[in-house]
Amino acid sequence: MPYPDKLLADDEEVLRHLHPHWLTLARPVLVLLLVVGGTSYAAALVPSSPAQGTVRAAVAGLALLVLLLAVLRPVLRWRTTHYVLTTHRLLLREGVLGRRGRDIALSRVADVSYRQTLGQRLVGSGTLTIDTVGDGGPTVLERVPGSEEVQQLLVLLVEEDADRRERERVPSVHDGGPGWGW
Repeated sequence: MPYPDKLLADDEEVLRHLHPHWLTLARPVLVLLLVVGGTSYAAALVPSSPAQGTVRAAVAGLALLVLLLAVLRPVLRWRTTHYVLTTHRLLLREGVLGRRGRDIALSRVADVSYRQTLGQRLVGSGTLTIDTVGDGGPTVLERVPGSEEVQQLLVLLVEEDADRRERERVPSVHDGGPGWGW
C-alpha cells in the first residue's frame, strides 16, 4: 500500500515504505497455532454431560481472549508501524487506536548507524540508530528489514540533501549569480 500523497510535499517522493521485519509476527503465529490446537484438544476432552456446551463455550471464550491479546494485538501493532523514507525526510508512524508520529528532516540527521545480531543477519533485519541535530537523543528503529541497505540509503540521501541545499543557497555563475561574467 503506497504512503498517502497528502502527507508529502509537492517535490517529495517515497523511496522506502517499511514495516518492522516479518519475523516480528513469528511469535503471534506460533501462539495462534498452539491456542487453536490446544483449544480443539481441550474441547474434545470435555466429557458428555448437560454442561458440555457451557464448558466448551468457556474454553472457546478463554481461547478467544488469548488470541485477541497475544495474536491480534501484535499483528495490528506491526501493521500500523510505518518507517517511510522520502527524498526529504524520514517519517515514523505507529499506533492502533492512539497514534504517534515523528518526522525527521534529512537536514537534521547527524549520524546513522545500524546493529545486527547473528540472528538478525541471518534473517536480514537489524536496528537503526539515527542521531539528529538539536534533539534530546537518538531515534532507535528496531527490527528494520534490510537495515544495512536502509542505513546506506539514508546516509546517501543526507549527503544529497546537503548538496541540494548548498546549491540552493549559493547561486552559480550560470544562474546569473555573482561571478566573473567576462
